[in-house]
This record gives sequence, C-alpha cells and structure tokens, in this order.
Amino acid sequence: MIRRLASAILCAAIISAFAVSAPGARADDAASLSDAQKSEIEKLIHDYIVKNPQVILDAVRAHQEAQAAAEEQAQQQRLVDMREQIENGKLSPVGGNAAGNVTVVEFFDYRCGYCKRVHDIVVDTVADDGNVRFVYKEFPILGPESVIAARAALGVFYNQKDKYIDFHNALMTAKGAFSEARVLDIAASVDLDKDAVKKHMDDPRIDTELRHNMALAEALGIRGTPAFIVNNTLVPGALDRETLENLIKEARGS
Repeated sequence: MIRRLASAILCAAIISAFAVSAPGARADDAASLSDAQKSEIEKLIHDYIVKNPQVILDAVRAHQEAQAAAEEQAQQQRLVDMREQIENGKLSPVGGNAAGNVTVVEFFDYRCGYCKRVHDIVVDTVADDGNVRFVYKEFPILGPESVIAARAALGVFYNQKDKYIDFHNALMTAKGAFSEARVLDIAASVDLDKDAVKKHMDDPRIDTELRHNMALAEALGIRGTPAFIVNNTLVPGALDRETLENLIKEARGS
C-alpha cells in the first residue's frame, strides 16, 4: 500500500515537473498533457522504480521525517501558547518552593510503575534545589483504580491542603492494588480521617481538574506517564536526576 501510494505521488510530481520544465512551458501545462503522454511518462517512472526500489523507501522516509518535524514544531508552539494553563492552573496542587524561579510540571498516575520509580529522584531534586516550584498534574489513565486514587488525593488537596503532599507521597510509594478501601487505609496512615477523605472524593472541583488535565495532555500529545514539562520543554517518560537538574539549569538560563 505504501509503495503504491509513494509511486502515485512520485508519478504526479514528476509529470508536473516534466510539463513545467519544458522550454516555453506554463504552470498549467501538466493538466494539458494527453492521456498517451501521461501513460508514457508513468511507464518510464514505473520502470525506473522497479530498477531502483530504494526510491520508494526514501520518499516515504522523507515524508515521515517532514511530518515529524512539523508536529514537533507545532507541539513546541503549543507549549509556549499554553504555558499559563500548564503552570498556573488554579485547581492544580503546587509543592516545592511556591515562589521558586523555575516551575517543573509532572503528569502522573499513582499506578504507573515508572512514576513510582522516578518519584524519589523528583522529590530529592526539588528539595535539594530549594528554588523549584513543582506542579502536580493528576492524570489517571491506567484504569478505575487510578481514578480512585486521583480523586482521593485531589479531594484531600481541596479540603485539607496541608496534607496533600504527604498523601501523594504515600500513594506514590505504595505497592499493590488501589481499591477504595486500600486508598482510604493509605490516607489513614498519614493521619487523615477515612470518612472525610471518602466524602471529599465527590468534590465537584475534582472533575473540573481531571477534565482540564486530560485536555492539556491531549493538546500537548502526552499519551503516557510520567511526563515532565520544564519551561517550554516536554520530556515524556521517566528521567534521571542529571537530566532533571540540567532542564532546571537550562530554564534558569533562558
């Protein structure tokens, strides 16, 4: 299928080039070629492609690279245009130094193994730096249990803000399933009242925040967790401490 499509594209392009490059040719001459002329040219192209099949692969590769470059450029522009929404969402929890001179944003899921693996790196880097503002983007995409954990965490943030980070850390370091009962047990382990947490899981602000985070992720092409944004740089997937520190350093220098 790809080979036939590329052949058709090449044929059309070469026919047009042939028509307009001839002496005295006009821009609309390609459309005035007779069917016999077009067939003759197409046969020449077909014979050339049969003898040089790499042309097809080169054409497809060039097209894919052009598409990827265009998407990367578009994504970069969206990061710039949406920076206020990304960094300063009114319903998003904030940790680290609230007045820090660099903002790090993380999209995460409490059931994501990579998020758990990178958690200590993030916590230690933010704490040791001392001047990083950290924005938590709850992004529960790994099933109903992820949603339960995210709703519990955001409910705590909206109603007992000072306990959110302790609860977040407890959820991120917990292993195993996240049934509602298990999540409430984890809440109790950081001195939260189970009944209060369960009640706050119905806070309407939670739905607003989760919808907003999903829309941001879709617009930015974020399809998995974790995903980090520092300044106007998006890094999908887990990262090591050196990479995170370098991103923070580059943001300060920009």
